[in-house]
Amino acid sequence: MTERKPQGMSFTSWIDQQIQDAEERGLFDNLPGAGKPLELNRDADADYGQAWMRDYARREGVSPDEFLPTPLRLRREIERLAETVADMRSEKEVRQTVADLNRRVMEWRRIPVGPPVFVRLVDKDEMVARWRQAQAVKQAQSPATAPPETGSATRPVRRSWRRRLRVGRG
Repeated sequence: MTERKPQGMSFTSWIDQQIQDAEERGLFDNLPGAGKPLELNRDADADYGQAWMRDYARREGVSPDEFLPTPLRLRREIERLAETVADMRSEKEVRQTVADLNRRVMEWRRIPVGPPVFVRLVDKDEMVARWRQAQAVKQAQSPATAPPETGSATRPVRRSWRRRLRVGRG
């Protein structure tokens, strides 16, 4: 536990004093990466703080979208939804996704934080129409499924149920 700052000393000089004491005790010796330069993209006009943050986010697997202000993040989600609606499994899933996104847009509109950027609501019917069109294209591209083979080894399910009903009666 660190001791309390003396009353007559400023915070910066007190912190500098603690760092100097730690160096004298050898607490900073043999740290991983000691003596190696930071791996930053060195552009002529680069801000090293932002470069470090970008590299840290990349190493930790944080999406760059997480750093965007809310309205820009919502706009990007709307763009991606228009691109990925074809991959959804059902019309119900499309409607639920659009409803969730519209709910978050309305929450941001009620109490906007950050720059005043307009974010439009997503039209459910338009997205469902896109999904239906994509499904029609998939159906046209997929090969027609062959009817199941009926051989002597396989019997239709209906017959077995009928037989079970007859056996139970008599």
